Amino acid sequence: MATKRSLVSLTIAVGLVLAAASCGDSGNAGTAPSASTPPPSSSTPTPSATPTPPPTLTPPPPPAAKPRTVPELTKALFALPDLPAGFSIDTEAEEDDSKLSSKEARCKDLVLLFNAKASPGAKASVNRSFTGGQQGPYFDQQLDAMGSPAAVTALLTRVRTAIKSCKQAKLTIPGVGSSTMMISEISVPQAGTNPVGARFAASGGALDGLEAVFAFTGIGDVALAMSFDSGDIEGPFGDAAAKAIKTLGTAKSGT
Repeated sequence: MATKRSLVSLTIAVGLVLAAASCGDSGNAGTAPSASTPPPSSSTPTPSATPTPPPTLTPPPPPAAKPRTVPELTKALFALPDLPAGFSIDTEAEEDDSKLSSKEARCKDLVLLFNAKASPGAKASVNRSFTGGQQGPYFDQQLDAMGSPAAVTALLTRVRTAIKSCKQAKLTIPGVGSSTMMISEISVPQAGTNPVGARFAASGGALDGLEAVFAFTGIGDVALAMSFDSGDIEGPFGDAAAKAIKTLGTAKSGT
């Protein structure tokens, strides 16, 4: 805008100079100018000031959500009063060192996810194992704070892809032995968001007959994972998701 204003001012100045020169030439020809005749004025209008647009105001970013804490996640896990009589916390299972392995490239991600103590990218993680007695049933529960619902969705998509990609892998339990586990995706109860499940069934070897069912779902910015020694997961999985939703409340956003 400053450049345009300079051009307009220059046009006015040139017009005034030309008008003054024209008046001087007429006097030299012998014609006396009338004293009452005012000098010609420029026909160029004086430009009006161009209004300056108001500055664009950018609203400040929303405050970052406080990350989930371990005590907060722990409150969302099952406690013994939430379970039928006869269950107890299985402290030995929490020290389980079982490992999944495979030489197949397509099983690489499933092996990584299975062997990890917490989901990759988790900001905080808690877990608890339960047993109904010497003969079971047994199940494990884990909550991983991923930082945002989008991160949970990405994790569950990754888990589903890994399950679909890997059809079998070797499971080794120290002190017991190992077996080839046949892996298949299964439907799980519609609890939380984007639930996904898998069945691991031992074929031959030291663990022949062993079966485990895994179920995963999203609770806002938190991922819920559970494993069972039988296919009867509907009640526990749905109840675990319901308690997590009630305890953790509205999903937290952030990075």
